[in-house]
Amino acid sequence: MAHVALPPARSSSNAGHHSTGFSMVEVLVSIVVLSFGLLGVAGLQASALKYGRDARQQSVGVTLARELAEMMRANAQVAGKTSNNPYFGNFSGTGLAPATTSSCLNVGSTCTSTTDVANAQMTDWLQRVESALPGARVVTCNDAAPYDANGLPQWNCTASTGTGQPVSVIKLGWTREKTDNSIQGASDSDARPLVVLPLTPGGQS
Repeated sequence: MAHVALPPARSSSNAGHHSTGFSMVEVLVSIVVLSFGLLGVAGLQASALKYGRDARQQSVGVTLARELAEMMRANAQVAGKTSNNPYFGNFSGTGLAPATTSSCLNVGSTCTSTTDVANAQMTDWLQRVESALPGARVVTCNDAAPYDANGLPQWNCTASTGTGQPVSVIKLGWTREKTDNSIQGASDSDARPLVVLPLTPGGQS
């Protein structure tokens, strides 16, 4: 009978040498690294949401300012007044509204004058501003210097600087989150307009 040679049996030391797997330390290190990565992704997502919200609000603010500018151009007789101008004012707080509210532009109503039209336009427009922009503030005026010496927009209106004719300016601001995550209201002492839209030079009446 032929004898078949069998391979030598592996020793227990060799068997242990060829085993594979992860140690507890390696697993913990992997979890820590993965956690830091997920935290970074979460931070980026939060920043993206914030900047996306800021961009949407900025777009809405510009659109609303342009709407008011078109209404003022269409009603130039009233918009060009230097006094008793329904379009001009400093509007802030809860319930944005002009000095004289009007609903004569509603269906079934009739505006008897261009001043009534202006009051009705401002009543509707300010309500939409308040609805679209949190803590909104609106300043409309004749302003010869809408920007300060550093080129930054300012709420104050300067009637004349002696170097140029004032122009009608629409300024918009609202509550927003600053880069340090603090909340800044439009009426805070360090707040500035976020939208500044100049119009054609105003006339006199």
